Amino acid sequence: MTSSSEAVSRAPSAPVPSTGSGTVPDPTSLTGADLEHALDAHRRELTGFCYRMLGSGSEAEDAVQETMIRAWRAYDRFEGRSSLRSWLYRIANNVCVDMVRSPQRRARPMEMGPSTPVAGAKVGEVHPEHAFVQPVADERVIDLTGDPAMVSEARDSIRLAFVAALQKLPARQRSALILCEVLKWQASEVAELLETSVASVNSALQRARATLAESDRDQLDPTVDPEQQALLARYVDAFERYDIPALVSLLRDDVVLSMPPFTLWLEGTDDFAAWFLGEGIVCKDGRLLPVDVNGTAGYGNYHKVGPDRWEPWAIQVIEVADGRIIGHHNFLGVDFAEFGLPPHLGDGERSPDAPPPPPPLDA
Repeated sequence: MTSSSEAVSRAPSAPVPSTGSGTVPDPTSLTGADLEHALDAHRRELTGFCYRMLGSGSEAEDAVQETMIRAWRAYDRFEGRSSLRSWLYRIANNVCVDMVRSPQRRARPMEMGPSTPVAGAKVGEVHPEHAFVQPVADERVIDLTGDPAMVSEARDSIRLAFVAALQKLPARQRSALILCEVLKWQASEVAELLETSVASVNSALQRARATLAESDRDQLDPTVDPEQQALLARYVDAFERYDIPALVSLLRDDVVLSMPPFTLWLEGTDDFAAWFLGEGIVCKDGRLLPVDVNGTAGYGNYHKVGPDRWEPWAIQVIEVADGRIIGHHNFLGVDFAEFGLPPHLGDGERSPDAPPPPPPLDA
């Protein structure tokens, strides 16, 4: 018999096996490799659910791994009264609930205290990873080959601000809102998964919506918008040349700069410029490689450490609204491999070739 560790390997998702007639076999009769494929076909969507529940890509991976192990071990008791997918979600939800019982909730620096004037500002002490909502690559939690409208909705549901707002909810409200609002389950299906009544699910949804309505979240521009692509081309050009005036011309006046694992955050174009000309000068001569992260544009920021060598520094999450950059979030110490980025760059390895950036935006 295949071992449980082999059964839950982190290989790319595979389709559920089918019979020669094209029909999906009875899930209660699957064994061996067929069972592995059937379970693993749900890995990405389960990772997305667990990420929204937990606010961390690495914790979501751990939760899904535990889900797969539990499913493999308990499969002989799966009687098919619900779909295999629903059964896996029930296990994943229980795993996540166990993991969020700690009173510590993940947040963004902006929810941990007021902004700091740049004059005399220091990054301060490093806070533990579990204090912050962490970034995640879109491809780990979203099927990017799906219907464009559905992909766009899914991207909205992994924005940093939305995931941070979810962390404010009690576990049951969080589950109900993700399942009903994001994954479009019926309240009756959620009630069955949570082993409660439809009235209880609707009540949890009402309270969750009220809490989220109090969250301050900008409506971000779609990443597929040609105007945003032009803006980002200007951004990469300005950042890699370290032309701070050109960079500032791309920002909205209330732009926010954050740097987990530090709680320090800055607001406004003046403090943004002062930071990058002061403490942030270490970013000079950096290189950027693009990555789709948290439903928006992002970059792997590599610092120059020697002649012809750049090493990972931070994952940048760049948020755009109203044609300007409003969020510049830098996650230091993140594993670049989780974003499909190389461990270092040499001379000539930089952001992909692109047409010359258009003239700067009007001030």
